[in-house]
Amino acid sequence: MNVAQEFDSLYRAARALALGPGRDGAALVTITQTRGSTFRRAGASMLVLPDGRMVCELSGGCPQRDIALRAQRVIESGHPALVEYGRHANLDVMLETGCGGELEVLIEPLREPRDLVFLETVAQVHARRVAGVMATVYAVDEQVLAPRPLRLVQADGIHWSNIEDLSFRDRIAAELPSIGATPAIAAVTRQVATGGKHYDVLVESQRPLHALVIVGDGASARSLAELSVRLGWQTTLVDYTHETTDEADGIHRINASPQALIAQVPLDNATSAVVMTHRLERDIAYLQALLATPVGYLGVIGSRQRTARVREAFPRAQARLHAPAGLDVGSETPHEIALAVAAEILAVRNGRNGGPLSQSQSPIHP
Repeated sequence: MNVAQEFDSLYRAARALALGPGRDGAALVTITQTRGSTFRRAGASMLVLPDGRMVCELSGGCPQRDIALRAQRVIESGHPALVEYGRHANLDVMLETGCGGELEVLIEPLREPRDLVFLETVAQVHARRVAGVMATVYAVDEQVLAPRPLRLVQADGIHWSNIEDLSFRDRIAAELPSIGATPAIAAVTRQVATGGKHYDVLVESQRPLHALVIVGDGASARSLAELSVRLGWQTTLVDYTHETTDEADGIHRINASPQALIAQVPLDNATSAVVMTHRLERDIAYLQALLATPVGYLGVIGSRQRTARVREAFPRAQARLHAPAGLDVGSETPHEIALAVAAEILAVRNGRNGGPLSQSQSPIHP
């Protein structure tokens, strides 16, 4: 399934589908395997509607157009398809992209309400902000599984599956990493042998949606909040100057003191926080409260002289504080500052140093 920040738009589009007898439905496209350099990795999904419109596009160019055409055929026939793009099939399509890689995609029809139950379960995992894992059994002995894939979703307090054979369900569950474990990659296809057959199983981690808490009331704080929404992050803007609490344009606005903030907002390791009140004493008060939480990123805006004083206030928290927050891109305007801060948050979350891609030999996709 898509990363959490993409999942919501795909899920909302799927819930809006007209499903049932006599309805067209849609098709869900999921990359199951990749080799070499490709535009997306395993687990990325796209919804294709009967008229060819796409939700959560995988990429531009020829592969996507070809995949969308095949998805429309799956919608018409109601039968799933497993399509390979590489040396053994559809090589010309991949050559046109210039990527040099290979991939396999699963295209499954969504025709009945029960076809969406696994999406609803994943949405529950995200809503609870817990880690989980999902297994999709999509092929047996190199043939696509029909009429639909078999799935198993597990998370803290959530267990769902459409695998009716209990022994087979247990066999698939044995292939899953422990809940809460962070795999080296977000999705991988494994081959499971049981009962004399070989099943292809896509195993995907389900991680909480990234949340960003911004403490500030200036133009830079508002710009960062707006950019955060565009990135698909759950966004909270703490405005200590107004008493109102509302939600507009995807931004949850609250008025909260440092201690009240801890009580009002979930602050877990999938949350980032940036303090930018432009008042040193107030910044320090919020940082002190936030340092007592497990937030994955904690930054503060300010000049080097000012942030040096912030660091002096927290001598034992040097490794956790990003002060001053942001990548060194020469930002000047509120929008540029927001971009620099958001870029650093993304780099930290993905374990990257934020340097130029042209000078890095690491894979582009995390």
